[in-house]
Amino acid sequence: MTRDASPAAPARPLRRDAELNRRRILQAAREVFGRRGLEATLDDIAHHAGLGVGTVYRRFPSKEHLVEAMFAERMEEIGDLAAEALLAEDPWQAFVDFTWKAAELHSTDRGLREIMLSNKFGHEHVADAKARMVPLITQLVERAKAAGGLRADFAPTDLPLLHMMVGSVVEFTCAVDPTLWRRCLGMLLDGLRAEPGKATELPHPPLDEREIDEAMCSWRP
Repeated sequence: MTRDASPAAPARPLRRDAELNRRRILQAAREVFGRRGLEATLDDIAHHAGLGVGTVYRRFPSKEHLVEAMFAERMEEIGDLAAEALLAEDPWQAFVDFTWKAAELHSTDRGLREIMLSNKFGHEHVADAKARMVPLITQLVERAKAAGGLRADFAPTDLPLLHMMVGSVVEFTCAVDPTLWRRCLGMLLDGLRAEPGKATELPHPPLDEREIDEAMCSWRP
């Protein structure tokens, strides 16, 4: 005689367990991607979360799906910072405040720095968040230039390069002084001020939108 099959577990606890596992995976991804960047694998995430890799793959079939879930909200947060800055009365100070706040986010999250500077990862939600940010940041830059605070030859496509410079400082000095980037960003911002008779002509033109997109597609962290 064959033994009767065990009764199936109730559906509700399974759904609750699945959601708890999803939250554990996302929390582990925030910590691992933030520390190691996007080179981390789903196996790394599973190990950090204390889960089997099969559990991670059931919730996120590829690393890109996990990256999207992780960073779409963070990208929206940066877009909100830009939208908020556009409401400030002083266009130059608005540009400065936004640059500092965005750099603060980048400085503590290596994965965020990499996804902001690359088109390698992210599905439509991250792409949509980036698309929302571009016109906001363009307005922020053009407004600061029109008010005479930002040097006239600065282009919106220069901003991600500025963040890349700050990110390089973070990675180079994080073991010695993880906040040294603040000194460097302060010097960079001083160099962006539009002061008649003091700003030297830049020796190279900015990238255009096609070129910055090509650079982001070809960059490998």
